[in-house]
Amino acid sequence: MAMAKTLPIHDLTHLSDFDALLSADDYISICGYGSLLSERSARSTFPNLVNFRIARLTGFRRLFNAVGALFFTHGVANIKTEIPAFIEREREYRFLAVVPQSLDGKPFTNPAVLCASYSDEEFFKFKCTEGKEKYFERYGKYKIHKIWRDDVLPCRVYLRHCALGAKSLGEEVYNNFLDHTFLGDRKTTIRQYFEKVGSKIMEEEPPQSLKTRYGG
Repeated sequence: MAMAKTLPIHDLTHLSDFDALLSADDYISICGYGSLLSERSARSTFPNLVNFRIARLTGFRRLFNAVGALFFTHGVANIKTEIPAFIEREREYRFLAVVPQSLDGKPFTNPAVLCASYSDEEFFKFKCTEGKEKYFERYGKYKIHKIWRDDVLPCRVYLRHCALGAKSLGEEVYNNFLDHTFLGDRKTTIRQYFEKVGSKIMEEEPPQSLKTRYGG
């Protein structure tokens, strides 16, 4: 299944790039593939969320390979306040304009924003003007000196939340999540990882402060 040919995938580097993706009623679509597979979680981040729906995007794969990342989903209102906050909050990511499809293969009317993998080198070259020392002030106490890695395992509570969110959308979405989401090594699927660690992850409850946000 190919992407719509009317809009090639391209980077979004400035706020004006996001403005160009607005629909006629001033909404913007965001492809969520992690925590925001849960509509409840999505609404805790974006109270004005509309048209939460399942979509298919080809040419990409999900990876758990970033330290401290969050993901966003469809239909954010108020471009003037929400999008700048989104850009700052997810600044470690590469932002792409993509065209998802409905499950029957029909391309979306408007392009959507996708948070895609970056590298530390690209991030500090193109997006972090403060320099490594300033940025890692927030990570230093945890002895984290690299954001994008291939040797990390998913945060257990976060993975549980993503899996529950996918499951809430039906078996097709859940199986897609298990078989087309990979660890940082880009080889081990989440299904294989679950088979290895057993049911321990799905039994692990989030802390009280994250009960709603990471509750599936």
